[in-house]
Amino acid sequence: MSVIAADRKTASDREPARDRRLTRVAASSDRRFAAISHALLIVWSVVVIVPMLWVLMSSFKSTGEILSSPFSLPDHWRVENYANAWTDANIGRYFLNSVIVVVSALILVMLLGAMCAYILARFEFPGRRLIYYVMLAGLTFPVFLAIVPLFFQLQNFGLLNTRPGLILTYVAFALPFTMFFLYSFFRSLPHDVYEAALIDGAGDWRAFFQVMLPMARPGMAAVAIFNFLGLWNQFLLPVALNTDQDMWVLTQGMAAYASSQVYDIDYGALFAAIVITVVPVLIVYCVFQRRIAGSVSQGTFR
Repeated sequence: MSVIAADRKTASDREPARDRRLTRVAASSDRRFAAISHALLIVWSVVVIVPMLWVLMSSFKSTGEILSSPFSLPDHWRVENYANAWTDANIGRYFLNSVIVVVSALILVMLLGAMCAYILARFEFPGRRLIYYVMLAGLTFPVFLAIVPLFFQLQNFGLLNTRPGLILTYVAFALPFTMFFLYSFFRSLPHDVYEAALIDGAGDWRAFFQVMLPMARPGMAAVAIFNFLGLWNQFLLPVALNTDQDMWVLTQGMAAYASSQVYDIDYGALFAAIVITVVPVLIVYCVFQRRIAGSVSQGTFR
């Protein structure tokens, strides 16, 4: 009996030592993983930030300075590059067109997407599953396959080469993603709050706009950022459906400006136009980037 007791005591003494050893191994592994992750993030940050800073610096240089000393600071900060890009290259008009089209499409797609996601997530009705999967299939549909049908469709309705036509097209292609993203947010909202609103006398519309929609604000902000980035950088749809130069958006104007100068390129004005194009995206992201953290959820049908 004394031998068994001694063996048990020895085993019990070994267990804390083994636990401490496993803890040290796990801590060492975590430190290595953190070091590798931070190193990769630093490399990726350098890859992304350095070209952006170089473009910003080059936007204040003359063409000769950019070609002779591309990585040095400008001898004279040429603010007039931005004026040349804004007026001579008509970037101002294209910028205004982009703001009108993207903001209008974003408001519509957020409203319609939120309503669609809310209905599919909160109410039971025949065909609900079919509608969800049809909307989900829209995410897999390549844009270029719809160019020709869209062209003739907008032409028949008299919306070709118009801002409303481009706005409706943007809404149609952004709606499936918006619904898919917001579905899980409305699905996770507590049903008791909705019932309490109805008991207090609110109708379905008031309960949605004043109670349920504000509760899904983090998801709305996150999907709004993603939609804004996608719509602002859209190139294929406006090129095919918006050929009137007065109605061009910023991506069309940038492509035309870069290709029209051929061999006599004003690189300073071109880089200034790039900065003008990128700045709104950075502003929107910096304002709403906190909403993205923890907002990306998997929209699964339940």
